[in-house]
Amino acid sequence: MKGHRSSEHYNSALGKAQEKVETWLAEHGGQNTGLLLWGVGNHGGGPSRVDLQKLAQLIEQRKDVQIRHSVPEDYFDGVDSSAWPVHRGDLNAWAVGCYTSQVRIKQMHRKLENQLYLTEKMATAAGLLGLCDYPAVDLEEVSRTLALAQFHDILPGSSVQTVEDYSLNLMGHGLELLTRLRARAFFALAAGQKTAAEGEIPILVYNPHPYPVEGIWECEFMLADQNWKDEFTNPTVWQNGRALATQCEKENSNLTLDWRKRVVFQGTLAPSSMNRFDVRLEVLPAKPCLELTSTDGLWHFETLRLAVSLDLATGLLRHYRVDGVEVLKEGAGRLLVLQDDDDPWAMNVSSFRDLAGEMTLLTAEEGSRISGLGSVVPSVRLIEDGPVRSVVEAVFGFGDSFAVVHYKLPKVGTEVEVVVRVNWNEKSRMLKLTLPVAFPGVYRGQTAFGIQDLAMDGREVVAQKWWGVFGEQTAMTVANEGSHGSDFDGREVRLSLLRSAAYCAHPIHDRPLVPQDRYSTRIDQGERVFRFWINAGSAPGRIESVDREALSHNEMPFALSFFPSGQGSLPSPVVTLDDPAVVVASFRPSESRPGWVIRLFEPTGRRRLVTLRVTALGLAAQFDLEPFEVMTLVWDSQLGKLVECDLLERVLA
Repeated sequence: MKGHRSSEHYNSALGKAQEKVETWLAEHGGQNTGLLLWGVGNHGGGPSRVDLQKLAQLIEQRKDVQIRHSVPEDYFDGVDSSAWPVHRGDLNAWAVGCYTSQVRIKQMHRKLENQLYLTEKMATAAGLLGLCDYPAVDLEEVSRTLALAQFHDILPGSSVQTVEDYSLNLMGHGLELLTRLRARAFFALAAGQKTAAEGEIPILVYNPHPYPVEGIWECEFMLADQNWKDEFTNPTVWQNGRALATQCEKENSNLTLDWRKRVVFQGTLAPSSMNRFDVRLEVLPAKPCLELTSTDGLWHFETLRLAVSLDLATGLLRHYRVDGVEVLKEGAGRLLVLQDDDDPWAMNVSSFRDLAGEMTLLTAEEGSRISGLGSVVPSVRLIEDGPVRSVVEAVFGFGDSFAVVHYKLPKVGTEVEVVVRVNWNEKSRMLKLTLPVAFPGVYRGQTAFGIQDLAMDGREVVAQKWWGVFGEQTAMTVANEGSHGSDFDGREVRLSLLRSAAYCAHPIHDRPLVPQDRYSTRIDQGERVFRFWINAGSAPGRIESVDREALSHNEMPFALSFFPSGQGSLPSPVVTLDDPAVVVASFRPSESRPGWVIRLFEPTGRRRLVTLRVTALGLAAQFDLEPFEVMTLVWDSQLGKLVECDLLERVLA
């Protein structure tokens, strides 16, 4: 109970309870059992002692009906289930601003959640192989940290600023713990790696997923010494004596020395194991120069499967084609600025559609000034290029804000990464990234262990690691690493980036949301970074692939350059799956018995027959998964067998 409530309040509460009884009798008098919910509810919890006294009076007064304190299970046991109403669809109809408000909290929560699951899988693998002990106590602390961050005014972004600061510190504590635990497991799993050959620099990448993962991998390392000459040391990545597509991109530091290197390479990671790559070095007279060449004001990028055109006058995509099929219409990548207010919940709206303007490409002079450059360069420029990918940078502005967008275009595959770095100083505005779709389709998004059809009338909707438009033949999906809100009107997907509402501004009658005689702090002012991965292809193919793609971007395989000692033996892959779509949602020790938990999930809505192998346990078993089934398997080490359990690890009959 919060605060003090007067006797008038309690008399009023009793009267309202009596009104509820009368209303229910009038509407449901023919039923034997009814449900009346009681309690202070929001901010107050259950009924107070005085509330219970008043309810006792009501029970004594009403002799025509039996009123008793109960639990929801008794209600469901006492009513005719055939009369239950059925609702198929979204239940998120209120406070749609909470999908986006205080976006740093959303991103940190997602990062903590992903790193927890990733570290659990790595630590479980190391524990099963006998390489190190499983850190159960520390991971339990991180789990509790994650749960606290889900408090109903923290994760929705409806708190005051001190709570935002506290929660970021809280989740940072969890991430620091995971960093140490992940490093311990990583070095243990690096057992048996050979020492580096003369002149080579090893890169090890651990894949926590039980299937091969193909992608573009990045890692930084130091050369043996600083090179003060006007030369450029160019790295190439090799695996098992074979050169891989490699390019050297700008490292995180800004030292103008040939010393620190950031290598980007294309490779396929073996399942549930440590993957070894070796860097060889060549010295060039100078760093290769890049030039953005255009035709009729367009920059064209084309591979066997992917074609992208970028308009140099607007900084927007003109075309995005996959296998010859047009996926996005002209103008993709617009950054729309929408009318909003200071309510972080957005209690009184269901959509954000009123346009206040949009970020537009800055002039070369203004874009160079914003970029901190000493010379004037175009606001659309090629900043990286090589055998792996091309990276184009574009600089936009609106009002007191600007954004730097990176388009990362792969030389192999069809997935385009878009990174939006926003420096936001607007008030009571919302920012969205737009993707106009070139084909008709239904809008869907990932939900907890499933896929949900989303509204297509411009209403704000919520999803987890991906959204997508699915047509009869073609589909486009967008994975993310911490964004949740979006809308779709049947023509254009609008991904919600941030809102600049006030902290904890609650609509109360017709009063102003914030004081009008002083400055009031707004959320998400300053720099924020967003990453999206756009992919397209056949609709069945996208359904098969998107969950794994989004998972690999969120639970990213861990890469590190270091020199192994050569001691120990190479561990075998711990767990593998033979199905192209099923994922392992969790892999950790059991909390109910000595043994290990493996949780499988079928994400496509198709029945599947999957073979699971756990080498360290000598386990190979086949399972028939129903559409969207979550199957929890526990290897009971005392019984020496695999048992199927529910989510609480209770054995199923």
